[in-house]
Amino acid sequence: MATFVLVHGGGHGGWCYQRVARLLRAGGHEVYTPTLSGLADRAHLVGPEIGLGTHIRDVTSLLHHEDLAEVILVGHSYGGMVVTGAADRAADRVGKLVYLDAATPANGQSLRDVAGPIIEAVRPLGRVVDGVELVLAPDENSGMLYGVTEPADIAWMATRLSAHPWRCFEDELELRDEQTLWALPQFHIVCTSTLATRDPALIARARAAGRLWDIDTGHDLMITEPAATAAALEQVAAA
Repeated sequence: MATFVLVHGGGHGGWCYQRVARLLRAGGHEVYTPTLSGLADRAHLVGPEIGLGTHIRDVTSLLHHEDLAEVILVGHSYGGMVVTGAADRAADRVGKLVYLDAATPANGQSLRDVAGPIIEAVRPLGRVVDGVELVLAPDENSGMLYGVTEPADIAWMATRLSAHPWRCFEDELELRDEQTLWALPQFHIVCTSTLATRDPALIARARAAGRLWDIDTGHDLMITEPAATAAALEQVAAA
């Protein structure tokens, strides 16, 4: 059985993986769903110091304190930035790296660099609270921004989504040991609709290696298609 660490994306929290985690645990796997500092149940920690580096430390600290090894480290959306940095810092604890419709950054890139106009579009809608620039402030229909269409799911998300510190999206990723990092097996689970926007060479390599799954659903595939997402993760574990 495998150990999964599922890292959420912008504005979310560990809560977004409830359905997938339940299915993986039913299959006998060990699953951790940390919430990154300043978000969701840790929103009380938000402050000007919260950035990409903070979130990388959140994950590496979990790996260390839980004494985890051979972890399947999964990042969704912005979480791709986080898991790349965490795997770089703690490669000895990571067995496989999974990008779940996620950013796939190179050294020195920020989410602004990776996501381009998409992430820039949310900035004008943000606000400054106690000196912290926050974006992705939720409302009753925010789930639709993430490709969720079921009214019940949208209502469920509306009470759990939180604003996200902008600094996280403009901080550049600093990699320290790229040779070891990129030697880790990498897998990609993406939404069919985003395939055309991704690096063709990366997608071709993943497909040729049998390390690509595409699911025809919205961006928050762990909410809209938890069974398909869990099934793909179980195939990653078995690979």
